[in-house]
Amino acid sequence: MPDLSTTYLGLKLKNPLVPSSTPLSRQIDPILHLEDAGAAAIVMHSLFEEDVRNDERMIDRFLITPDAFGESAGHLPGRHDYVSKLDTYLEQITQLKARLEIPVVASLNGSSLNGWVELGQEMQAAGADALELNAWYMPGDPEIPGDALEERYLGLLQELKDQVGIPVSMKLSPFFSSLPNFVRRAEQAGAAGISLFNRFFQPDIDLATLKVVDRVQLSTSADTLLTMRWIAILRGRSKLSLAASGGVHTADDALKMLLAGADVVHMASALLVGGPPALMEVLDGISRWMEKGEYASVAQLKGSMSQQNLPDPSAFARAAYLNALDSFTPPAGVMY
Repeated sequence: MPDLSTTYLGLKLKNPLVPSSTPLSRQIDPILHLEDAGAAAIVMHSLFEEDVRNDERMIDRFLITPDAFGESAGHLPGRHDYVSKLDTYLEQITQLKARLEIPVVASLNGSSLNGWVELGQEMQAAGADALELNAWYMPGDPEIPGDALEERYLGLLQELKDQVGIPVSMKLSPFFSSLPNFVRRAEQAGAAGISLFNRFFQPDIDLATLKVVDRVQLSTSADTLLTMRWIAILRGRSKLSLAASGGVHTADDALKMLLAGADVVHMASALLVGGPPALMEVLDGISRWMEKGEYASVAQLKGSMSQQNLPDPSAFARAAYLNALDSFTPPAGVMY
């Protein structure tokens, strides 16, 4: 039986499969089932800055200064009776730590300073083993340059590190002009790891109603390719822990990420569709493939096909694009 253990964010994990932030983690029972299926750690659903701010505004309007509402104010709950999303989130961390044997990673999704990062201190106090920081700002203003956005992210990270002592990982989008440079700066700012990549749900247009609609579009195995490429490029160029996120549905998907250099592999869509059995199937497939290939441990295979370890490093560079175009063959029977 191969040794599947790995290290992520300084945490010793029994294997590299970590369910990422999904609605499944809003309830305790599904998380317990994922642990039983073999999950090595759990990333909680994200606490969004917008939700916290909305709670604060509601508390201020209805509970702290209710005088403007006259007699109707008597029907409002007392301030101490109101349970905010933050309270619920912190309580869930405490409950999970009491019932799980695997590490719990809290997830923050914010874009501004303004005291938001102080919430990380409360999550640490509640028992979180690490924090995953989702920092993404929609750059719709043409007056905002790219370097200003990067400074915003790094400032958020530095401010958070000033508040907490537990490891902090940054979950990044693929939208950087020079991802390796930003990763290096994030390491200098105190990050313990990075997760590639944050997958955003995009708005769609309903042609029947001519309305903009929000639709959940789950990933496919094809979505792993972008992440795998960048994991392979970054492996060995940074001391940060590397988490591969997006499109892992099968053992083959997970193995490719590990060979490229990932320390852990996040799973989301596959679990939303298949539940805990999907995780068990991937874990079993990894073990069987390693036994067949006579790999003694995940540490042995991890990063063995990173860009630095390949005989031809150009396989993950621009040359791969040219080779793919040159090798394309049109389907039989298609007329051009």
